[in-house]
Amino acid sequence: MKIVLASSSPYRRELLSRFNLPFDVVNPDIDESPRLNETAKEISVRLAREKAVHVTPHYGNSLIIGSDTTAECEGRIIEKPMIHSQAVSQLKFLSGNLVKFYTSLCLLNTETQALHQCVVDFEVKYKVLTEKRIESYLLKEQPYNCVGSIKSEGLGIILLEYIKGEDPTALIGLPLMKLSEMLQKEGVTFE
Repeated sequence: MKIVLASSSPYRRELLSRFNLPFDVVNPDIDESPRLNETAKEISVRLAREKAVHVTPHYGNSLIIGSDTTAECEGRIIEKPMIHSQAVSQLKFLSGNLVKFYTSLCLLNTETQALHQCVVDFEVKYKVLTEKRIESYLLKEQPYNCVGSIKSEGLGIILLEYIKGEDPTALIGLPLMKLSEMLQKEGVTFE
């Protein structure tokens, strides 16, 4: 079966390539706007599934992977900042705070319609950040397309006090431990 990653994220593409399996990448091009009264976790679950389902009509006999990461802090949903000024504001808000990250994963078999879904939670404690450190970090790494304005797999790790979670790849955007289990249930081998 063909493996298809329904994502425009270069981080997810890099993570999936670690499996050394051939796969296609397609931008699911869906509306990722939160719905009224939706929690960060609910957004993540819905979007992971919508991404996989949206590309299904174009791929028969395939395993479609959808994934989404959201976060929340003090009841506020944390999104990708997209621009420098938003990242500065976001890091000032997150400074010294505990942030809950949710990475949802969906694997859909287009032949059997079997659907596997899970959410991997992470707690991330940001250090107290000075304006100088925020500016320096953002200019070096430019994590504007990253939830929480941080790349934990890169220089962003210096901004964090601790990380608690099961699978470090989930925080980057694709929980490989859970994905490998799902793929194996669908007959994919890694030998």
